[in-house]
Amino acid sequence: MDLSQVKFDEQGLVPVVVQDAKTGEVLTLAYANREALEETLRTRRSTFYSRSRKTLWRKGETSGNIQEVVEVLLDCDGDAVVYRVLPHGPACHTGERSCFHRPLLSGEPSLGFVLSQVYATIQERLRTLPEGSYVAKLHQAGLDRILKKIGEEAGEVIIAAKNQNPEEVRWEATDLLFHLLIVLAELGLGPEDLARTLWERHRPPGGPAPN
Repeated sequence: MDLSQVKFDEQGLVPVVVQDAKTGEVLTLAYANREALEETLRTRRSTFYSRSRKTLWRKGETSGNIQEVVEVLLDCDGDAVVYRVLPHGPACHTGERSCFHRPLLSGEPSLGFVLSQVYATIQERLRTLPEGSYVAKLHQAGLDRILKKIGEEAGEVIIAAKNQNPEEVRWEATDLLFHLLIVLAELGLGPEDLARTLWERHRPPGGPAPN
């Protein structure tokens, strides 16, 4: 990025939107000065300028919740920046994944957003194996048991569809998708891998390559 194109305000700052590179979820709105941008580009770690402390703010320096920067984008007017990141831990000081967790107007969540949230929970269960966790129980039973559940849930979807029962299909397909996410996590794959493959297969002629 040519920083001469960045239009800093009268305080020498530019707003930075931090976005999850895999899910597209907005994580944080912060500010950066030239030094913070230069450090971000050099280290590929989210660095901002703290307006309250009047100093650089390196995300995760004390909490450990660093953000690997995949891409830095400048908007069309040159007065706002996006950091596309791979977050290691919550973005918000409250412990929430995103700073934007208080809805003022609620809407239906997108499938991609829900899948990413459920998948993140599954990964956490596999990492910590908490007592009483269904995911942990399946993991400890072994891959064959998980695959058996996939077969069982797929059969339930087929039966519901044959009965032409949309509501039952909705519930059974959700169960199937949940167990499929567990298999993906067990094998080191994620929803973004499926999205990339689908896009590569079905993107329109001349369409952009997936990120």
